Amino acid sequence: MGARVLADGKTKFTVLTTAPADPAAPTATELNAGIDLSCDILTSDFNWSNADSDKIAEKALCAKGNSNAIGASNYTTGITLWRKFDPSTGAPDPADETGWAALKEKGATVWAYARETGKDSVEDWAAGDEIYLGGEVATDAPQRTDGTGFIKRRIPMEAQRLYENIEVAAGA
Repeated sequence: MGARVLADGKTKFTVLTTAPADPAAPTATELNAGIDLSCDILTSDFNWSNADSDKIAEKALCAKGNSNAIGASNYTTGITLWRKFDPSTGAPDPADETGWAALKEKGATVWAYARETGKDSVEDWAAGDEIYLGGEVATDAPQRTDGTGFIKRRIPMEAQRLYENIEVAAGA
């Protein structure tokens, strides 16, 4: 019998700036070469999930209540990313801001994948890992937050083609 696992520290989130060979089955090599943002994203408003699908009214003439068919999938996708600055100059630190560089432009296309399992978020991707949602998204313009806490930006994303409940593929 499997054990329940608290979600705290278990979500791994990786962004790729180039498409994997098969976006529906990225390899561990591809994912581990990507930008791991697991420790750079605010938990409280992390949105990377399915949302209610479109509904299509398919009621028969004789039906007295509504009857909908499930239509196209919808998603809620967006992250709040902490900015990183060089403490000696106060300028953005390019070595620590690879995530910001990949996501800061409105309309950037990236491939992002999230794992939420019993593994810690800092553990590398491995063949067979479950990806609960991943694929191609486009970024919207980063938004300034309320100015409290660390300097960060909210980055809304629009799903282009996402894959649900897939696995990390074997191979290089």
